[in-house]
Order: sequence, then C-alpha cells, then structure tokens
Amino acid sequence: MPANAAYDWDAFNSDDYVAHNYARLSDADRRILELLGEFFRHCEPRAGARGVDVGSGANLYPALAMLPFCDEITLLEHSSSNLAWLRAQTAGYAPTWDAFWDVLAVHDEYRGIGDPRTALAKRAEVRQADLLDRPDLPAPYDMGTMFFVAESFSTSQEEFRTALCRFCEMLRPGALFAIGFMENSQGYVVGGRDYPAVAVDAAVVSRVLAPLAAELDVARIDMGDTPLRDGYTGMMLARGRVT
Repeated sequence: MPANAAYDWDAFNSDDYVAHNYARLSDADRRILELLGEFFRHCEPRAGARGVDVGSGANLYPALAMLPFCDEITLLEHSSSNLAWLRAQTAGYAPTWDAFWDVLAVHDEYRGIGDPRTALAKRAEVRQADLLDRPDLPAPYDMGTMFFVAESFSTSQEEFRTALCRFCEMLRPGALFAIGFMENSQGYVVGGRDYPAVAVDAAVVSRVLAPLAAELDVARIDMGDTPLRDGYTGMMLARGRVT
C-alpha cells in the first residue's frame, strides 16, 4: 500500500483545496464548529494555554476554535505549499473565514477576542514538521487539534495509528484535544492530483484512541445534501483528554 512518502505533498494545491472545501461554509463544518466551541468553552482549558494544530494544511478553523484559550498557537505542517499558504493567511486571513468565525462568535469567549485577525497574527506560529518523524518540539502543549490528517495522508492503517499516537504525544497529560476525520474516505483529488486515504469509521477511531484518551466522545456528522466530494460517507469529531 502506498505510504505517506509516496506522494508529492509539496505540490499540494492549497488554493484549489480551499476553493473546493471552504469557499462556502458547509453544513457539516458548521456543525463541527458548533461542537468545537461548546467543547472548548465548557472544559476549562488551562489559562494562557499553548495550543497546537497538527497538519493544518489549508484550513484555519481549528486554530480559530482554540484562539480565545491560547496565548500562542503552533500550526504544524509538512507541505511547503501549505506552509506558504498558512504564513500568508495567519498574517491576515481572507474574508472566506469570517463565516467560520461567526459560528464560534455566538459565545462570549469568542466575541471577547474583538479582532480575530489581529489576534491570530499575534499568537500563531507556523512551523514545518513531519508528523511521522516525532517532531522536535518544546514542552508538551496544553490543547490540540488535528483535522482530516490521520486518515487523509496515507493508505496505510499503520500510519493512521502512528499519526494519532504522535499527535497525543505532543500534548501534556490531561490536555484537551479535538480530531476531525472523513468517514470511509476513498481518497481525494486536489488540483488534478490524487491523494490517499484510509477508510475509517467511529468504531475504528474509538478503538485506536481509547488507550490514549479519557472522556472520549466520537460524534458522527452527516454530510448533508451537498457533500464536498464523492467517496466519503460523513465526518467525525473525536473529543477528549490525553491520558
């Protein structure tokens, strides 16, 4: 089976990916944002937390969801094209992301930010890292997110499990986490290039995360009437604390 290293991730077309997936706020992403906002605000993150978003790609909403609770947020990414996109967007993100912030801003914690663009620019640091190589990072983070990474960068079940283990290793015991998954993904196309996936469902996600997490909850999100693409059956959001 093709492993992660078999793909040219530096050729990933970030703009095409955003245009296809985030040009409009989908019902599924709206529901994920609602669940993220509720989870983080009710679980009392450590004051002035250090957050990490692993495999950020061309997606800002996990970092935005952590913004009120973190003094600093590290966005880890492997692809050079995605790194360039992240550095430009964290400096001042496009209007596309306003609709995503608006879902979060129903809560006082998010409204209190005032200017999320400026806050993200001040608090975000973009760093290159390969998730499979045990990145050399500072002390463990206080909270973390990883969206559409573990099941979407390889066809290897072993690399899927390794990705989740590496993610949890980056977080201190008791740290909050939220991980997003495409359900039963068969792979995807970005900018005319094929990219891999591992087909996973809630049972697989729960089985892999159970030894790594406490208070684990895996919610399934229906893809609705307007799926983003062919070849998947929904999305999932796993939330909990690292043991």
